[in-house]
Amino acid sequence: MADTTDANGSTAVLRPMLQRDRASALLGMRVEVDEPGRAVVSMLVREDMANGFGITHGGLVFALADTTFAIICNEDERVTVAGGADITFLKSTVPGQVLTATGVRRALNGRSGLYDITVVDETGDVVAEFRGRSITTNRAVPDAAPEENA
Repeated sequence: MADTTDANGSTAVLRPMLQRDRASALLGMRVEVDEPGRAVVSMLVREDMANGFGITHGGLVFALADTTFAIICNEDERVTVAGGADITFLKSTVPGQVLTATGVRRALNGRSGLYDITVVDETGDVVAEFRGRSITTNRAVPDAAPEENA
């Protein structure tokens, strides 16, 4: 599961949605902030995350932003999914760098939401801007984590 810490650097318990998020865990994502309307997630870019040009694969930058988006828009007992998302890549990065995605809710109207996520490198330079559109379903979020070997 993805790691998380609170403001004091203590390990906190992840929400069930994040406990089941094997993709984010596989990528080594770390949840820094998980609060209503805002989330921060970081990821160390590993050698196996580089594309054929030796730079961070854009799909993995997108995945970091998308995980941040998922955290922000799933803040109650209903399942909320992406209705669409766009990303603009502004700067390339390389293995060894740390990327941090900070996301905020811009608007929520009925079942539709709009969220902006900025991805920066360890120097604070903007790497990408992501905008996600959410749709809230009538399904409840399951609360049990899967078996470790399931």
